[in-house]
Amino acid sequence: MIAALIPLVLTLKVAILATGIVLIAGVGCAYLFARFRIFGSHLIDAICTLPMVLPPTVLGYYLLVVFGRRGWLGAWLENSFGIQLIFTWQGAVLASACVAFPLVYRGARAALESVDHQLEHAARVLGSGELKVFFRVSLPLAWRGILAGTMLAFARAMGEFGATLMIAGSIPGKTQTVSIAIYEAVQAGQDSLANFLVILTSVVCVIVLTASSKLLKGRF
Repeated sequence: MIAALIPLVLTLKVAILATGIVLIAGVGCAYLFARFRIFGSHLIDAICTLPMVLPPTVLGYYLLVVFGRRGWLGAWLENSFGIQLIFTWQGAVLASACVAFPLVYRGARAALESVDHQLEHAARVLGSGELKVFFRVSLPLAWRGILAGTMLAFARAMGEFGATLMIAGSIPGKTQTVSIAIYEAVQAGQDSLANFLVILTSVVCVIVLTASSKLLKGRF
């Protein structure tokens, strides 16, 4: 099963980087919308949650339109910095991050909205700025919900398939993640490899789901 280690290592790298990105972006957006009134916040909230309900192929198409070589942002990145995301593992990180973002965003927003506003207000009265209030009051009280959402996002990033296949393709050793390797192993009749990868992925997801459930119930 040595052949399974290559997509597994790539999947872990992609999932870890994607989770790190959505942790920062998701918590930042959640705090912004949970604490401040912003014009069009309902529409922005719907857009932030949209990847959770969109078919992965539709999301992948949007990413191609935006980050493809002819896309408005993809063309700018390539012409200005020589960065190309299509058919690269960085593109897989982008796809996984987009799919996993709503899980961190929704979890963090729910956790931050449950924090007692009076405690934050008291910290402001005592002279603390918004960053200090966030790191010393809001985050310590909401960390369980944020971490639970982050763990779910990691599991989702590990299992991402459709959007990743569209934007990163399936290049063995470069962009072939575990989910894509399972699909191609089934297509090639490599049942033993497919079974091994399926069991491995399932075990990881069960562990993550169990841990996140315990976090939300406050048992850790």
